[in-house]
Amino acid sequence: MQGRIHSIETLAAVDGPGLRMAIFLQGCPQRCIYCHNPDTWNPTGGELMDSEEIVKKAIRYKPYFKNIGGVTVSGGEPFMQTEFVTELLKGLKRENIHTAVDTSGYYLNDSVKKALEYADLVLLDVKHAEAEKFSEITKAEYERISKFLEYMRETGKSVWIRQVIVPDYTDGDEQMEKLMELLKGVNVERVDLLPYHTLGVDKWKELKMPYALEGVKPPDNDTMKRLNKIVKQYYPQNREND
Repeated sequence: MQGRIHSIETLAAVDGPGLRMAIFLQGCPQRCIYCHNPDTWNPTGGELMDSEEIVKKAIRYKPYFKNIGGVTVSGGEPFMQTEFVTELLKGLKRENIHTAVDTSGYYLNDSVKKALEYADLVLLDVKHAEAEKFSEITKAEYERISKFLEYMRETGKSVWIRQVIVPDYTDGDEQMEKLMELLKGVNVERVDLLPYHTLGVDKWKELKMPYALEGVKPPDNDTMKRLNKIVKQYYPQNREND
């Protein structure tokens, strides 16, 4: 089965446990104001690749994966291509390769649930813990992430939570406390707080799209330490993002 691929990063170190091959799929339904890859939004872009072709490529990297590495399917939003993701994850599991899916939790239907059966780990990007700010950031419905989190509670699937820390949006103590409350009952193995950065601004300019966060600077170290301290109160085992 073929899917539209934006890019493939080999030996990635920030897309799940260990060294991994990260597959970035084309297409995303959300329009996050700080997105650093807006060129993934178009579902008809990218390069068509066969799932078995990617599995064969992953097999070559198994010696680097060792016991904890593997393959992460990311995006864009991978569940815009759910059937392809299912076939890809199936193929990887046949080769005993650890699998992870990096998703925004936007989609949840029977097809997505089937695909998740073949994922060892879910990397879930929670844009904001409050509905109004969530919609302001993503231009999408907050209820979608709530439903996805509820399904994670039901299944007990291992989850790594990710949240980008953006000044005036997600850098407040109250928002972080609400995020921790939102995650209650979910099998959270790790919480990664990712400092907002401006590396994708040039892509917005190339695409001739206005950038809403023009002039906003990344959060300082003190802010990141303060927020990570709150996380550790709920998850003492948590370590700050490397």
